[in-house]
Amino acid sequence: MGGRVRAGRLEGEVAVVTGSTSGLGKEIARQLALEGAAVLVTGRNDARGRSVVDDIVEAGGRAAFLAADLTDEEDRRALIEGVGAAFGRLTVLVNNAVLAGVVKDGPVADVGPEAWDAILAIDIGAVAALCRLAIPAMQRAGHGSIVNISSRTASLGTPGLAAYSAAKGALNALTRSITADYARSAIRCNTVQPGYILHDVRDAQLSGERLERVRGMHLTRLPTATDVAHAVVYLASSEAEVVSGIILPVDGGSTAVRGLTLG
Repeated sequence: MGGRVRAGRLEGEVAVVTGSTSGLGKEIARQLALEGAAVLVTGRNDARGRSVVDDIVEAGGRAAFLAADLTDEEDRRALIEGVGAAFGRLTVLVNNAVLAGVVKDGPVADVGPEAWDAILAIDIGAVAALCRLAIPAMQRAGHGSIVNISSRTASLGTPGLAAYSAAKGALNALTRSITADYARSAIRCNTVQPGYILHDVRDAQLSGERLERVRGMHLTRLPTATDVAHAVVYLASSEAEVVSGIILPVDGGSTAVRGLTLG
């Protein structure tokens, strides 16, 4: 897992992280656990999910795994009930899961109705449904933090990603709506909006010229999954008790300024 659990920032918190059997979600779950939260890992792959749990437990953390199909209402309900059964309550929900590589996105005129519906069903529909189920549990706990993982595509037009971009734009709007309705109930909702995330295996396959171009779009170094996870930890913690309704870019400044135009 790398590192040992350090009590403090999230001690006593209980989190669900969707899409946490690999990639960014796995790192978010790992960092939440390192800061003392109990974490329910969820996804469709049992072997990968249980491996994430084993890594967290080996490092001294608390975690459990529950498989779930986020398009299924009964699975969503079982997920929220399951975290209560495992850890007693729910105080943090990280909506990270997306529909990746299953159906083809593209320009809006090229995206068929089945693909459009499938992408929006996971990337915004399942998020809203989980929030609907999680908020009463957070109200019973006395407080809560919802962190939605969006994308730079919600702010900058990106060719060939019409459905994904639309879903992420809707996700940002949902964050503001939840804040308006529930902030006075001690339930906060914020969005972390990553851009390009450095991935050792994927980026090893990029040509030197392509990688340098990607780097040139950023004002700082390229962000990693750990950078994004650190932002989630902050928003989940009591340090962000008065922060709600924000869209927090974690993108090396790439949505603020066009890095390639500088210098």
